[in-house]
This record gives sequence, C-alpha cells and structure tokens, in this order.
Amino acid sequence: MGPMKIWSMTDIGLVRKDNQDAYAAEYHAPSGHTVAVVCDGMGGAAGGRLASHIAVTTFMEELKRVLLPDMTPEQLREASSCAVSLANKAIRSAAEETEDCRNMGTTLVSAVSYDGGVVVSNVGDSRAYHITQEGIVRITKDHSLVESMVERGDITAEEARRHPNRNLITRALGPDMSAACDGYICPMAAGDFLLLCTDGLVDTVTDQEMLFEVIHGEGPDTCLSRLLDISKRQGAPDNVTAVLLLKL
Repeated sequence: MGPMKIWSMTDIGLVRKDNQDAYAAEYHAPSGHTVAVVCDGMGGAAGGRLASHIAVTTFMEELKRVLLPDMTPEQLREASSCAVSLANKAIRSAAEETEDCRNMGTTLVSAVSYDGGVVVSNVGDSRAYHITQEGIVRITKDHSLVESMVERGDITAEEARRHPNRNLITRALGPDMSAACDGYICPMAAGDFLLLCTDGLVDTVTDQEMLFEVIHGEGPDTCLSRLLDISKRQGAPDNVTAVLLLKL
C-alpha cells in the first residue's frame, strides 16, 4: 500500500480580508491509506470559515474511523460518501445554532488512496486533477451554473473561465439537505500526481500552467508556491488552497 507524498498550501490571496478555505492531508498509518480534503467556505466571513473547518474536521474524523487496510475502491467510495454526509449534517446543525452562520456552506473535494490509485469525492466547484507526463486531466465535474451551461453547449469552457457568474455553485455542504457527492475511482501509476484545489487557484492559473509547474517546473517541493505566485500575478482575488499528492 504505502503512503503518498504530500505537499500543501493555503493563502488568503490579495483581496480577501480572511481565509475561508480549509484543508487536511495525512497518511493514516493504521490502515495504510493517505487521505486529503480541501474545502472552500462561503456565507460571510464567520460562516465560511466555520463551515470549511467543520467539513474538514468531520470528514477526516469520520473517514479515519472506518478505514481498514486493503479496502476496495468501491468500499472507499462508500466510506467517503458517508463521511461527506456526516460533514453536511454537522454543518447544518451548527448553522441552526448560530445566527451569523445561517447561510453558511462549503465545497469539498477529497482523495483517499488505494493500491492502484485514489478515490475522489466532490461537492461544489473545488477540483481534483490527475497530472502525468502525458498531460493533465480534470477528474471532478463542478457543481456550478457555468458547468451546466458548458454541458448544454450554451458557452465554451474558455468562456466559462471568464463568466461573471462562474462562482455560483449549484450544490454545497450546508445549504443542501442531502448534498450528495460525486465519487470517482482514479487509477494512478507510480510517479503520477493528484492536485486538489479551490477555485481561487482554478480561476487564476490555467490547466497548462498547472501541468507545467508540476511536471516540468523546479521540482514538486516548490511547485505549490510557484502556482501561488502565478495566481498572485493574476491578482489572486480569492483564497488559494491546494494539496499535491505523488504516488510512490
């Protein structure tokens, strides 16, 4: 099984007054799985921060509680989905208790490793990318207004990047009673990378720039800070958070 190598970063960006993103990534030694999760909170400063924090904490606790060695990808997908549901419940009950946090919500994208790759879960518009020498492939599908417009053929993917409503998401933890996550099984070979990130990175750094920095840049140790530099050169209007995983 073995751990995956992990790099991570979060940054407030150049415009926001506070950082409403949250993440966690670790090797879970008892089960031999590497687990990572990235969340982008929304609903006012207090609410956004709280929602993403609750989501990360609950997801990690609930998933680690059920992880066993040698779980199949299908079992891991089921366990992740269950952990996402419990995170949603935790956010909804916290929202009921706090006046300021009534509308709070968060995206969530997660990965848990198995022998042959990772299982990815997603709610909202934070993303997972599979990056190899051959290229970059987005694993997740955004639950967003512009993504459904692209799917219908109303706008192109390039137009979606600049669309004024690109941040309107159609599914999130907190506001949605069930907030079902999408689950993906992503086979990976040794030397492949997985990048989890919030839309703060996606909106300011192109897929080709991500690919270049991960594969051809000055090595993975400084990759995320180089991606953050590119984001800041584009004005970094949002918080920027990313976790990079390498299959060993």
